[in-house]
Amino acid sequence: MFRRSTVAVTACAVLATTATACSSGFDKSKNGPEQDTGKKQSLRVLIATSGDAETKAVKSATAAWAKKSGHKVTVQLAKDMDQQLAQAFAGNRPPDAFYVNSDQFANYAKGGSLYAYGDKIPDAKDFSPELRKAFTYNGKLVCLPKDSSTLGLVINTEKWKDAGLTEKDYPTTWDELEKTADKLTSGKTTGLVTTNEYQRLGVFMKQAGGWITDSGESKMTADSKANAEGLGFAKKLLRSGSMKFAKQVDTGWAGEALGKGKAAMIIEGNWLAGAMKADFPDVKYKVVPLPAGPKGKGTLAFSNCWGVAKESTHHEAAIDMIRQLTSKKEQLSSSDQVGVMPSRDSIMKTFAEQHPESKAWVEGNSYAQSPVTVPGFTKVLDQFNADLQGLRTGSPADILSTLQRNGEQAIKKGD
Repeated sequence: MFRRSTVAVTACAVLATTATACSSGFDKSKNGPEQDTGKKQSLRVLIATSGDAETKAVKSATAAWAKKSGHKVTVQLAKDMDQQLAQAFAGNRPPDAFYVNSDQFANYAKGGSLYAYGDKIPDAKDFSPELRKAFTYNGKLVCLPKDSSTLGLVINTEKWKDAGLTEKDYPTTWDELEKTADKLTSGKTTGLVTTNEYQRLGVFMKQAGGWITDSGESKMTADSKANAEGLGFAKKLLRSGSMKFAKQVDTGWAGEALGKGKAAMIIEGNWLAGAMKADFPDVKYKVVPLPAGPKGKGTLAFSNCWGVAKESTHHEAAIDMIRQLTSKKEQLSSSDQVGVMPSRDSIMKTFAEQHPESKAWVEGNSYAQSPVTVPGFTKVLDQFNADLQGLRTGSPADILSTLQRNGEQAIKKGD
């Protein structure tokens, strides 16, 4: 899951401008190493867990598959997923199956580190089209999205009530959001808190009718009036003091700000549910759709996929395990335990019925924008996020101009 951190700079990105460095030494054969066909294989799985609930869910699901298949599975927890994967790839000792964040996917795919198994999944079209697109490279579905998440507006209902607001006051437009954030800003409470990264502030760009690239991710569209309008609105809120970044209220992320009462509203995804249950069980909150901008509603979609290493000697076993982990039954079970939404369209209605509190996040699936998945784009987005730190006093046009220039160079190198 993409949760509390910005896009990380991977070890591969340090070694080279693209992920091809990660695949050095991998070309022993075009189709990878000789495969183990034994009845008792030992698989290693690497995950970046959000907490005890997710760890327990993955270990339980893989243990059930191991018992059923006769194979053995060892689940390892990554402290720094990107760095550990990069080192494992470079050392030709990758785990057999692992989480791949959508921001890093294209780097690994281009570098030849991933085994493309999408054509081995008969019901692959049941997975969300936007998420399939995020994990497709050179026309091939490389790996299955393990879950899905979108962003919503999360409201501390106690602070909402204390301000004399009711359900009729839930903001549905930028103008209403601005007025509401201002009304809720009092004392040590900030009306709206989020983080200084495109994975949150990008919603305003989308709501204004813009985005970083075109739909085919072959052309940069960052330097546009729409994007400037979106970031300009965010800057206006920041300058008024009714919106602050999480670190400005001495918290690590917006969920912590909500839980500690430092934020009346936040922009966050559905992974928040598990975190609030674990860390702030007594805090009551309500999730509503993000207010619409000049060009309508907009939110962002996030996911990890279940990657299989090209250099693994357990391709078929790993794929069989992933089929079970991404099955309808297991996805609904994981949703109950962790809080994430399914990546299969056919069970989204069931999930929504079982989790009415997640209605707004579910609604966002119909208009969510997938993240940028261009090879070598990690550094571009890192710089964009660094520039967004100074949005309050900076120029949206200048920030977007830099993004446009850096992005064009990355796309050119990726061609």
